This record gives sequence, structure tokens and C-alpha cells, in this order.
Amino acid sequence: MTTRKKITIFFRIVFLLYLAALAYLCFGHFDSLPRVKPYFLGLPIDKVVHFVMFFPFPLLLFAAFDRITVKPWHSLVFALGAFALGCLLAAGTEIGQGLTGYRSPDTRDFLADTVSLGISSLLVLIIDLTKQFIPEKES
Repeated sequence: MTTRKKITIFFRIVFLLYLAALAYLCFGHFDSLPRVKPYFLGLPIDKVVHFVMFFPFPLLLFAAFDRITVKPWHSLVFALGAFALGCLLAAGTEIGQGLTGYRSPDTRDFLADTVSLGISSLLVLIIDLTKQFIPEKES
């Protein structure tokens, strides 16, 4: 097995672990945690947490499946697809929270998720385009 294949498998496992952690954070019971300050740098702390939770999604998706982009338009489609998939996941978690008896959906949480996904999807696009236009050094 090549080193490249091992790295791909590693990132796919990390991506699955990230999804499991995201599900736990979105649907876990956290009533017993100590209270924290409600704001961080003037922003509601729960929105900051949502931003941080969804920021890795496009980056980890890219790390796990980056071999499928070989042309600039592939990169754009991948980044847009990662953004759309992340938004579906964010919407699904908010809808799912509404179905529980202990969590409630919040459109502002979804907004924080989509802003985060948009920024990290743009970062993925820049990284992927850079990767395509900078030739790899041969050993």
C-alpha cells in the first residue's frame, strides 16, 4: 500500500470521527456543564461554538477526497458541493434538535454554520487551485 493511500485512509477515518463528534455535540445532553460567559469578543458564545464545529467539514472532506479534483472547474464544483453538503448537514442537525425534547432549533445557529462552511469552502477552493498550479517536486 502506498503512502498516499495510507494518508487518504487516515483522513477518511478522521472525517468519520469528526462526523461522530459533531453528532455528539449537536445532540448531547449538556445540562451538567458549568456556565460560561455568554459572549466571546462581543459574539454569542453558542454561535462561536457553531462556527468552530462546522469549520473543519469542507477541509476534512477535501483531505479525505482530494484526488478527484484535477481541473480548476472540478475544484469549484467540489468546493460548492462541500458547502452544499455541509449546509444540508447543518440544516439536518437543527431540524433534528427540534425533534428532541431537550434541544431546540435556532436559525441563527444555522447562519453561523453556513458562514463557517462558506469561509472554509472558499479556503478549500484556494488550496485546491494552488495545488493544481504549483507542480509537485520530483524526488
